[in-house]
Amino acid sequence: MSKQIYHTNEIQKRVDDYISQFKEGYFSPLSLMARLSEETGELAREVNHYYGEKPKKPTEQEKTVEEELGDIIFVLTCFANSLDIDLSEAFDMAMTKIETRDKNRWTRKDLSS
Repeated sequence: MSKQIYHTNEIQKRVDDYISQFKEGYFSPLSLMARLSEETGELAREVNHYYGEKPKKPTEQEKTVEEELGDIIFVLTCFANSLDIDLSEAFDMAMTKIETRDKNRWTRKDLSS
């Protein structure tokens, strides 16, 4: 079974289709920020379990870093949709800034070998 590959516009539409089913709609930006912080904390916990010094207790539910990243993408998409922000445009602006600002910041790999 092959996995579906989504582009940001498809992600935003899928989330909007889901949220649009409910009268409550999107949460407020402040609530979405709190949810994003919560999900980031859950990701940090999973990373600490897998790569840090704090293994899971036998009674703790098995989650994955992948699952937590997916949760962050969902909440981030809700945030963008609620503010009518195109994630592709936001990503492009961020990458342009980073590629310009940090172009000589790191040691480049020698691609000739």
